[in-house]
Amino acid sequence: MPTREQMARNKYLQPIGHRFLSPELWRFTRRSVPRGVALGLFAAFIVPLGQIFLAAFLALPSRANVPLAAAVTFVTNPFTFPFWVLVANKVGATVLNIDAAVGVGAASEIAHDRGPLAELFEMAGTTAFGFIVLAVVGAALGYLIAGFVWRNLVIRRRKKRLDSMDGTIVRSKAEDA
Repeated sequence: MPTREQMARNKYLQPIGHRFLSPELWRFTRRSVPRGVALGLFAAFIVPLGQIFLAAFLALPSRANVPLAAAVTFVTNPFTFPFWVLVANKVGATVLNIDAAVGVGAASEIAHDRGPLAELFEMAGTTAFGFIVLAVVGAALGYLIAGFVWRNLVIRRRKKRLDSMDGTIVRSKAEDA
């Protein structure tokens, strides 16, 4: 992944560089981290190619963490993509519930009459809808989980710092006595 300095020197990013290279987009804060995770997951499932660029450009108006948004898109990579296609197909079929809408036997009968190409298009539509559902639900869950994890990390650090301060105070009182 290129650094901020390398991106600043890129001639294609110069028109939007002042906006894209803003330091607030590269800091890890309690608001930018969940936004970055959510945008990364959304971009990962919504577009099969160019997810990193989509996540980075979506991070601009939402003030999300750009490196995190780009990194989270790797949840769908060439090795895991076949798995996600199967999941999206199952999710799409479950949400659409095509068999219940037209009758259990009617859907398979219609697809059989039209041939395998019609069945392929039906499966592609179901899978595409499944990817849309995965993008929206994944982004929402990613936002909630990242916010929860961030909050717990901050609480642990604060508790550790307070515990170390208490130990220092107890030791200094014992030394004074």
